[in-house]
Amino acid sequence: MAARGTVTPDLERRRTNQRYVLDYLIMQTGRSMLFDHGERQYPPTVKLYRQIPKELEREARQKESIAAAAEAAGHDETALELYYGAAQAYAHAQHVIHLDDNRTKLRLNQRLQACFDKVIEHAGYPIEKVEVEWEGASISCLMHLLPDRRRAPIVLFIPGMDMVKELYPNPLANIFHRRGLHVLTMDGPGQGASNLRKIRVTQDNYERAASAVISYLLGRPEIDGDRLGVMGVSMGSYWGSRTAAYDHRVKALATVAACYGSKKPIFELASPRFKDIFMYMAGIHDEAEFDRMAEQMTCLGSGSSITCPHLMVVGEFDQLNYIEDSVALFRELGGPREMWLMEDESHTMMSMKGLGGVDARAHMVDWLGDVLLDRSPAGLDRFVRIGKQSQSGPFGPASDPPEPEDVALY
Repeated sequence: MAARGTVTPDLERRRTNQRYVLDYLIMQTGRSMLFDHGERQYPPTVKLYRQIPKELEREARQKESIAAAAEAAGHDETALELYYGAAQAYAHAQHVIHLDDNRTKLRLNQRLQACFDKVIEHAGYPIEKVEVEWEGASISCLMHLLPDRRRAPIVLFIPGMDMVKELYPNPLANIFHRRGLHVLTMDGPGQGASNLRKIRVTQDNYERAASAVISYLLGRPEIDGDRLGVMGVSMGSYWGSRTAAYDHRVKALATVAACYGSKKPIFELASPRFKDIFMYMAGIHDEAEFDRMAEQMTCLGSGSSITCPHLMVVGEFDQLNYIEDSVALFRELGGPREMWLMEDESHTMMSMKGLGGVDARAHMVDWLGDVLLDRSPAGLDRFVRIGKQSQSGPFGPASDPPEPEDVALY
């Protein structure tokens, strides 16, 4: 076994020794996680996990090259789409490298930043790079302002563990702007720029970093500070919920692709790459130490501190979160609440059949807009079961939430 600090990484994480299983699944499904999803994550040329950076960089460079040619020809809209696609590919290429100061990771990130600079140049509305000072470090953010920069509500978007701030929202179709909302996305501890800066994620520091970002936002003239919402996806559902419990300046919270409760499903039962990546994000090299931290990573017990309206969009068979934990948190919530239980769905937010096949985030931004602009009903308290063949989606009749023991399977 190589010594820590050398080029060759230790197999220090127990589930890293299962790489042969992951390689086989990648070859068969084109995915390194969430194998029930039908679409491929990676090109068919990817047969091994270690191939991902090379193949995605090849794809990214092609998009970047064609984007430059389109730009030179005066076709800025086409260039924007290609530069954004290249940035996405570079982001995913660097993400799977779990080594500090790795030259390939740093080079891929440089290309990501160069392509996103071009996205900013051609976006057609103001995108600002923002640095927020926090506990002796700096949190990197991107603020997508409405084109006229008018004073309006804002949503703080908290990405999942496999996202970086450059990935969302889509600058070609900004769903927040179309609903009259500014949006800011942050690279919290362990994510994106914070990862490269060695700002590690801990059990409880993400909400403190998010609170510092909120303080920054409330000082901006474009922001209506009384109308600030948070939206979290995947692990961002955990971080977002903890942020709302920690900072009551959050006036509305919407979360999807649940990670609210026990972390055993994501770190012990799902693809081993989840634990590999999160240990790297946390800067923890001792697996027993990490397991002790993971045992404390839950929103359960703090739900009563979430007093703002909270929308939870939950897949019935989410493989990364026990549904009984989602129901238990819903019952704990200390403020107005709404849950959409999506029949037969797993850990996803896109192409939900019960929502007409659209991305759940569009419905969630509708809901956030209603709350922030005082359009939601007073005393909000709804639990909606949304069937795959639903004709009304989240606008159907409410029902009683199940008891946790009614949905527990094992």
